[in-house]
Amino acid sequence: MPVQIGAKPDSGFDDPLGILKDCHRRIERFLGVLCLVAERGTGRALSADEAEAARAALRYFRESGPRHNADEEESLFPRLQPAAEIVAQVERLEDEHSRSAQLHESVDRQFTVWLADGAPQDHDRLLRETAELREMYAGHIRLEEDVVFPHAAAVLEPQVIAEMGEEFRARRNRT
Repeated sequence: MPVQIGAKPDSGFDDPLGILKDCHRRIERFLGVLCLVAERGTGRALSADEAEAARAALRYFRESGPRHNADEEESLFPRLQPAAEIVAQVERLEDEHSRSAQLHESVDRQFTVWLADGAPQDHDRLLRETAELREMYAGHIRLEEDVVFPHAAAVLEPQVIAEMGEEFRARRNRT
């Protein structure tokens, strides 16, 4: 990932909630790339720059997307489940993880065909699905950053947060 001058440095494993927020910024950026390429590339083969950008975004979602979801579903959400006021939000987020995985798989297949053949099989579907992802992530990220993460920071003991960070580290060392 290129360095952006003036950008906040990524959080470390001592700040797992910060890692999740940093990942959200990358999700927004790479999803923006996929949406922009899909919107601008109607009816033509992708330019070399567009193809390179699309490949990088697809790679990000293939490799880092599942790890981000695992960070939340295996490390964060189980620690919040006993909190009745957060259960419905966590269930919604888990459902959205499942739906986004389906959409990402479809978008990945469609871009892969486009990159190989010079045209997507169903450009309208690609546009619908990238737009659905953008809309879903907007609400998903807002819920996590405005409700779930502040709740976690308020109710989880520092040692529990440190354990989450170590789980994040172990997850990255496996891949």
